Amino acid sequence: MPSKPPAGDPVQDAPQVAAPQHAAAGLTAIAHTLRMAQEQMGVARTARTLLKVNQKDGFDCPGCAWPEGDKRHLAEFCENGAKAVAEEATVRRVTPEFFAAHPVSDLAERSGYWLGQQGRITRPVHLAEGATHYEPVSWEKAFAIIAEELGALGSPDEALFYTSGRTSNEAAFLLQLFAREFGTNNLPDCSNMCHESSGSALTETIGVGKGSVSLEDLHQADLIIVAGQNPGTNHPRMLTALEQAKASGAKIISVNPLPEAGLERFKNPQSVSGLVKGVSLTDLFLQVRIGGDQALFRLLNKLILERDGAVDESFVAAHTHGFEEFADAARSADWEETLAATGLGREEIERALAMVLASKRTIVCWAMGLTQHKHSVATIREVVNFLLLRGNIGRLGAGVCPVRGHSNVQGDRTMGIFERPSAVFLDALEAEFGFAPPRHHGLDVVRSIEALRDGRAKVFFAMGGNFVAATPDTAVTEAAVRRARLTVHVSTKLNRSHAVTGRRALILPTLGRTDKDVQAGGRQVVTVEDSMGMVHASRGNLAPAGRHLLSEPAIVARMARAVLGAGSRTPWEEFEKDYGTIRERIARVVPGFEDFNAKIARPGGFALPHAPRDERRFPTATGKANFTAAPVEYPKVPAGRLLLQTLRSHDQYNTTIYGLDDRYRGIKGGRRVVLVHPDDARELGLADGAYADLVGEWKDGVERRAPGFRVVHYPTARGCAAAYYPETNVLVPLDSTADTSNTPASKSVVVRLEQSPSA
Repeated sequence: MPSKPPAGDPVQDAPQVAAPQHAAAGLTAIAHTLRMAQEQMGVARTARTLLKVNQKDGFDCPGCAWPEGDKRHLAEFCENGAKAVAEEATVRRVTPEFFAAHPVSDLAERSGYWLGQQGRITRPVHLAEGATHYEPVSWEKAFAIIAEELGALGSPDEALFYTSGRTSNEAAFLLQLFAREFGTNNLPDCSNMCHESSGSALTETIGVGKGSVSLEDLHQADLIIVAGQNPGTNHPRMLTALEQAKASGAKIISVNPLPEAGLERFKNPQSVSGLVKGVSLTDLFLQVRIGGDQALFRLLNKLILERDGAVDESFVAAHTHGFEEFADAARSADWEETLAATGLGREEIERALAMVLASKRTIVCWAMGLTQHKHSVATIREVVNFLLLRGNIGRLGAGVCPVRGHSNVQGDRTMGIFERPSAVFLDALEAEFGFAPPRHHGLDVVRSIEALRDGRAKVFFAMGGNFVAATPDTAVTEAAVRRARLTVHVSTKLNRSHAVTGRRALILPTLGRTDKDVQAGGRQVVTVEDSMGMVHASRGNLAPAGRHLLSEPAIVARMARAVLGAGSRTPWEEFEKDYGTIRERIARVVPGFEDFNAKIARPGGFALPHAPRDERRFPTATGKANFTAAPVEYPKVPAGRLLLQTLRSHDQYNTTIYGLDDRYRGIKGGRRVVLVHPDDARELGLADGAYADLVGEWKDGVERRAPGFRVVHYPTARGCAAAYYPETNVLVPLDSTADTSNTPASKSVVVRLEQSPSA
């Protein structure tokens, strides 16, 4: 039988701490998967649901964006994917009676874990101005409220339309279409907070802001470098691809401030040998200091240039631009500075170089550990330099692999969810729909918060996500959101953002990936794009959580009709009835989606074109792949301070907290922990088990404090620390962002630790 949600928040003040583990998955992962699934869904529903996850006739996992191969296992999901599915397919329900019993002030005091555990929201609800409780509202009234508030704006640019990476291609296309027909490009999205740095760097250097590899490339690589990434928790199915690469002879270098169990040993639950013994994945672990990756790749590039025959001169001559300027900068790389920036030893870097030179086909994978620093874009450009030097883009077994987090975050951008759309996209939209979309740039996430703070934005609409918990500078963000006239959240479950509202607020409950979607035109499918540019259909198989739920495309279509009225020539009602009509329009606007409906009818879907990968053609400003030559940067930390990175626990997906454990790191029963190297902790006078406030230090002089963290002596890189978000987002200044991409620098937070009373 499924269990009931917790009545009260569990105590999180005194977590138990054990030694970190050195292997991921295995029997323990199976046990945790089944326990959490059964608690949320019960036995029969668990089987009916999990056996459809990531199947060709099933639904796409609402967790990460890792792709599936053509051949699928019966159980094509990982532990954390199963947790995501169980949370969505739960039999727990949030009813009008729940909202009557819990004023917004009570919800604001609850943890994100408690809120998420309450279950699926079943009715649209409205918080009237001055009210204390959400109350049920009809869909017609909800859309009338939105229309009233949007109609009262002095400019369309006073509205913000945020998108989460869970949103389907069809819903994302409709939302950007509505926003632009309304008159704004204010389309911030979760990409602004994660891989915006990747897109910025890759668009400039290779002409496409996406990865250039497929699963087959990983299987065929000689060397895979995994930098700033923890796949064992954040993308567990990636471990299967790394295991297959190892079986084919590949070597793996892990570059990270923390040792991570999943990159040490993988116990594949799909095989007996995997369950019993597993396979060692990492051949060389480079425990780099936080933010030292650019210096590392710059020195490797210098060493490649110095080695006779190491540069692929024919590729460089035929396909690249800017080599000489880059080479001059690389040759000036300094050993001593690199050792200081990285914390590595000379022999470790020389060993890495030997592995690089022995490889004919190299892939570099990365995630937030590279993208959330001031110098992130320059770092990723340096990674591209590294690959270009030896011709490792545009051939089998080689390329760039930014590993996306949320399941359709890449697809949403492809569909036009972007505050800075290209003229080509806007021209196609105008030709197809007959209205003139705005041409001036809109606001990203950070600039949206600033606009709310300054009173320049008054309506905030979120298609999924948990905006206030995901964003930086928590106190500033929450105060900014509370200045809005109206906040609207399209959601499946409760989260912190529902308790931090504008003067008026709406929660609009929607179908999830696991739910059947039946419209006037019959049963519908939606589509998603994975991290490697494969697009495929997703079909839920469960009865919706309530009869008052609408799908995301239906919500956008009805909102558009209410706001735009009869003056809109866009067939919103037709789009709601039959999503195939949306795909017909996408096919005429977005390159690569020609014959969209026919393509998704094929099992497994289709690959989008990628010029660098497919043709070694680079659609950049120069017509070639661009070498770049940025100055080397790395964080400088004052004496007595540490450099903090925010990260996830194993019982967490983005801001969704499934449980209070971080099994692989040895943490149980709590989240307010800070991981500190034992030598650093001793120098600061902090014993293992002591409690400390984390106090951020930034040039604005504002004190940002996260109180009451248990100090855990942990084998992180010297001078570095780590703690979980969203609890530590309060420490990330709103204006501490990456150059060019404006991504919050959540991996480079200078902190001091002030001892506090024990729990």
